[in-house]
Amino acid sequence: QVQLVESGGGLVRPGGSLSLTCVVSGIDIGRYAMAWYRQTPGKQREPVATITSVGANTYIPDAMEGRVSISRDNAKNTLYLQMNGLKPEDAGVYYCNLRANQYYWGQGTQVTVSS
Repeated sequence: QVQLVESGGGLVRPGGSLSLTCVVSGIDIGRYAMAWYRQTPGKQREPVATITSVGANTYIPDAMEGRVSISRDNAKNTLYLQMNGLKPEDAGVYYCNLRANQYYWGQGTQVTVSS
């Protein structure tokens, strides 16, 4: 059974930083692209950052460019997201996504940006 478990969310002040971690079990992530998504109430889940299977390429939306970095450690079956310069509009539930024969999702971790 494939499981994705996110951690690292929490409350941070505007301008602050957070590091999210996603530990995957039940599948070797080394063959698959992965991503982080964010969802806010009333909106569709949207990609925050994507990384190819061996980490050679990453894709960051313009709104997050320069403030977000995605990385992975295939040996640890783990995906990371480093977020800096957080803004209130960055708040939401962050989900880890594995793009294998189907899309797998974690349960999400809440990020709140508020003073």
